Amino acid sequence: MLFNSFHFLFFFIVVTSLYFMIPYKQRWFLLLVSSCYFYMAFVPIYILILGFTIVIDYFAGIYIENAKGSRRRLFLIFSLIANIGVLAIFKYYNFLNTNFSFLMHGFGLDNPIPYLSILLPVGLSFHTFQAMSYTIEVYRGHQKAERHFGIYSLYVMFYPQLVAGPIERPQNLLHQFREKYDFDYYRVAEGFRLILWGFFKKIVIADRLAIYVNTVYNNPTEHNGTTLILATIFFAFQIYCDFSGYSDIAIGTAKIMGFKLMTNFNRPYFARNISEFWKRWHISLSTWFKDYLYISLGGNRVSVPRWYFNLFIVFAVSGLWHGANWTYIIWGGLNGFYLVFAIVSKGFRDKINKFTGLVKFPLINNVFQILITFMLSCFAWIFFRANNVSDAFMIVKKILTSKGAIFIENPSIMIFSFLAIIILFLVELKKEYYKGNFSFFNNKRWLVRNLSYAALVIIILLMGVFDGGQFIYFQF
Repeated sequence: MLFNSFHFLFFFIVVTSLYFMIPYKQRWFLLLVSSCYFYMAFVPIYILILGFTIVIDYFAGIYIENAKGSRRRLFLIFSLIANIGVLAIFKYYNFLNTNFSFLMHGFGLDNPIPYLSILLPVGLSFHTFQAMSYTIEVYRGHQKAERHFGIYSLYVMFYPQLVAGPIERPQNLLHQFREKYDFDYYRVAEGFRLILWGFFKKIVIADRLAIYVNTVYNNPTEHNGTTLILATIFFAFQIYCDFSGYSDIAIGTAKIMGFKLMTNFNRPYFARNISEFWKRWHISLSTWFKDYLYISLGGNRVSVPRWYFNLFIVFAVSGLWHGANWTYIIWGGLNGFYLVFAIVSKGFRDKINKFTGLVKFPLINNVFQILITFMLSCFAWIFFRANNVSDAFMIVKKILTSKGAIFIENPSIMIFSFLAIIILFLVELKKEYYKGNFSFFNNKRWLVRNLSYAALVIIILLMGVFDGGQFIYFQF
């Protein structure tokens, strides 16, 4: 079920109304049934996969908590194998098999292993990682094992963030399902405001930019480097608005009912370096890899070469998490390289800044750093968006060598696209740098506040694309 559909609108109204009408001790059951229905609206049979991992991890958590010594680790490993195994079969089996076939052909042999005709379950990587965080936290002693099977199931299946996050930790979310949340006007208004802003990002910006990006990136041979540069910049805003828009809707939907989900985006394109970018982008996944992979590898408490290796491997694995394609692995590896290179070159860059005198002009220096970080991110996005590796390298080559007039198929799409990006930029610029009390949507004056809502709704209706389809990160 897509957030940007009338099906979800009806679902949301019914579920939220019932949620506040029934006794709070029964709300977990309503939310669990509703979440099952929400997920089954995609491919019903795949609810069995969720059910399988839920049962495994529920009992694993209890056994881990009760066990002593090495048996605790054994139960954790069993749980992790079950979850990673599901990911491997449904998401990576054919990718690995394809690469194995390529290797076999290099030796003049045929690959006897068959391919599987399976559809990737929606949001599999998200709820699998959320389930894994539960058993790991129980193993580490940071979370008590959940004895209520229904509550634990709801932790994995909570519909606002089921298919594209944020990826929650059990310490933050589990206890909330036992708490009573009364209807609160200001909290509900804040939730609707987040939802409305999320729809603006998705429908007005992301889906409109997608028209141009898809036209160019699906036919890169027909376009010059100038057009490909514009399409890449558009994609940077498309994927940000698509994914952060989903997160805003998810967080707002949960907030209306009283639940607090973690912030997933914090204006990443205002980051001044790649390290800061990843502290602002998809925060729930970045912190997941930091807590459960980077630290487990030793983090920075190792030799310098091993530290660089840890950083690089975490980003490479992050790329693989996004999709079973070498384009994603290269994208992750590039970001890992950026981070390592920034550490290695810090002393040299500090000397350059001192020599040029940029440190004496903090505003200019900040703008310069933001632009460089954005350009590096855009270069990496080429590999994320390209249909295959050969297309990605062709696009890079054309950007470096081929110039010409910008492709414009529909002038109105371009005008509305730039206008929407300007609105986004001004809103986020204010949030990033303006520390005053003035606000449109939070204004104390009823008239200003509601006129702001009305203006945003009108913009969505006039400029929105209402047949844009599902969110990009649903495929992950």
